[in-house]
Amino acid sequence: MQLSEAYEHMHRFGPEFGGDEEGNHGLTNHGPMAVEVITRRQLDLNVGRWVDRYVRRLVDLPAPSRPISDWRLALGDHRRLPDWHAVFTADLSQRPWTDVLAMWWPRLLPGVAAGSTHGVIRVGHAVRTLRLEVSGPALDELAHGLAFWAARYLPLPSARPAGTDPAAAALERVTRLPDQSGFIAHRAARLASTPGWASSVAAMRLVEAAQVPDALLEIVTAAARNYLRYGPAAPVLLVHTATAPNAVRHVLPSLPVRLWADSLAHVWTATAAIQAMYAPGQPIDRPANAARPDDTATGALDAAAAHGDEHVLKFTDTIVDAFDAGADPELLAAARQARELIARP
Repeated sequence: MQLSEAYEHMHRFGPEFGGDEEGNHGLTNHGPMAVEVITRRQLDLNVGRWVDRYVRRLVDLPAPSRPISDWRLALGDHRRLPDWHAVFTADLSQRPWTDVLAMWWPRLLPGVAAGSTHGVIRVGHAVRTLRLEVSGPALDELAHGLAFWAARYLPLPSARPAGTDPAAAALERVTRLPDQSGFIAHRAARLASTPGWASSVAAMRLVEAAQVPDALLEIVTAAARNYLRYGPAAPVLLVHTATAPNAVRHVLPSLPVRLWADSLAHVWTATAAIQAMYAPGQPIDRPANAARPDDTATGALDAAAAHGDEHVLKFTDTIVDAFDAGADPELLAAARQARELIARP
């Protein structure tokens, strides 16, 4: 099964499953994102078998109900997900995908925490596909990603980088929520009233637009290394502190440079929010996961394929991106820790 065929097979399913009767608190459908990694990395996995196993847990995508007349009012309304998909399908049929992305990206950025950042991550994987080949299934995958982002739009308290701290120091010092209970929306609602939250987010260094790609790589690297220290507290949620900024980093070349600074600011806030909501105040010591001399990027990818979990696949893909850019062996140790903490499917 090729990527286009896998996309077509999975597009009949919605982006979430297992929620309550209102569709809240569900799990995210990672299938299209994971398959993009499997095919781009040419992993030793049978795509068809992986997809057939994965889709058994999913639910069908509902049919559209009515057209969206005011997009601002429809942001964050999960019931309008099929209607949002219709909006983006129509837009992408009429204009180049890069034009659609450039128009909607700044509209959606303030809600980048949507679906625990899976909206922007899914868009990021779709963009990586489209840069290689524009096809109907790939355009539809972008429509699905944008629709999920819009329907689960989740704004966070406004806080922008304005300080001098490098990413590693800023992420480590992010003020934690005193009460780390409940679903992500419950936790996010507490951020605004958490003393020191905004100032800790603002402590990260301010950069010029041309420095944004490097700044995002710094965030990805810091988040991946932090997974070694805090990952056991929330093995699945904390991988997104790295995968979300990595998704934005790979979208940047397809966006106007004028959008780069805001992209950094919003995804940094989302990364810091996940750290605040799920990471404990003190590191969890797991010395067995120190870097090993025989760690390699190829070995990490092969091990992720053998593991087979969608989070492990996507996190390892991000880890290898950052490792290739800086060759930090602790990053590969973080990938190994994810394989140990997250259950095999």
